[in-house]
Amino acid sequence: MDLQQEQLARSLGDGHRVIHGVAGSGKTMILGYRAEYLAKAHTPTSKPILVLCFNEPLAVKLDAVFAAKGLADRVHVRNFHKWCRQQLVAFGQDVPVGHPLKIFDQMVNNGIRAVDGKHIPSGQYQAILIDEGHDFQPEWLKLVTQMVDPSTNSLLLLYDDAQSIYERKRNKQFSFKSVGVQAQGRTTILKINYRNTKQILQTASLIAADLLTPEDKDDDGIPLIRPISYGREGQAPMVVRLPSLRDEAFKVAELLQAAHEEGHAWGDMAILCRDYAVMDECALALKHRRLPYQVRKASGDYKPNADSIKVMTMKVSKGLEFSVVAMPGVGLRSGWGRERFK
Repeated sequence: MDLQQEQLARSLGDGHRVIHGVAGSGKTMILGYRAEYLAKAHTPTSKPILVLCFNEPLAVKLDAVFAAKGLADRVHVRNFHKWCRQQLVAFGQDVPVGHPLKIFDQMVNNGIRAVDGKHIPSGQYQAILIDEGHDFQPEWLKLVTQMVDPSTNSLLLLYDDAQSIYERKRNKQFSFKSVGVQAQGRTTILKINYRNTKQILQTASLIAADLLTPEDKDDDGIPLIRPISYGREGQAPMVVRLPSLRDEAFKVAELLQAAHEEGHAWGDMAILCRDYAVMDECALALKHRRLPYQVRKASGDYKPNADSIKVMTMKVSKGLEFSVVAMPGVGLRSGWGRERFK
């Protein structure tokens, strides 16, 4: 952490806090430090600390980090829907049955009604820390804020509206206060991207410039922040044009094998895809070269500590970090099979 990050992590006090930070600004690092600090500062008889996020792979990764520190019994890490289901089961409430994607909304609604009816108790956690909060619907945030113990009132919400890729409908009048987050005067903005080199950030800015127009808000609203480079130099992203998706998949496999020979671990590599069809093509190419890989298609598939190339969709990779990343199929026309733009 740089001086600003360290000072922020150490100075976070009680009450509700919101950190707006661009991608790569160290939000998750600050969350991890804060959760570890709280876990070690309180007695074992204290209520547990809850860390929530939307994507299941990020929850699995964070859980592995806290487990390695011996804090798994004090810091509970869950993706939001898993936590919601566990609450329903633990307190004997109705759990919807069916395909997970089709019952998510009903499950959340059941949880909200159960809390409102006091069938699920509020105030269960010493502190709650929410990563990737921009992926939470307002009613989810309102539900979660009720789970903080009033005696500690410790809530940390990490947010970056530029990463709201799930296109959830949000009321234009949305404010944190409206969902129970009382963070006026306790909001911090992190603008510096530490993760990426200047060359990678410049390329990303060229592609997404129209989506990253800065937009100021008061400290109860949601600002849109353009990232600032930390200035770290490196190679420009490699762009390879090939005639077919299969050619791309085999080229990616070749390049990843070369990266491994240069010293990169398999577990530090990821292939991020737009859909399962692209993932399958890449898996075939990796299998052909006999490279270790792991395809993440369902909950439980992601093993963060396995020394293997991770093949997953771009959406579920949010919040994770890899030293070497390949993105095949970026020229495929959305919704029209494998046809390419001319």
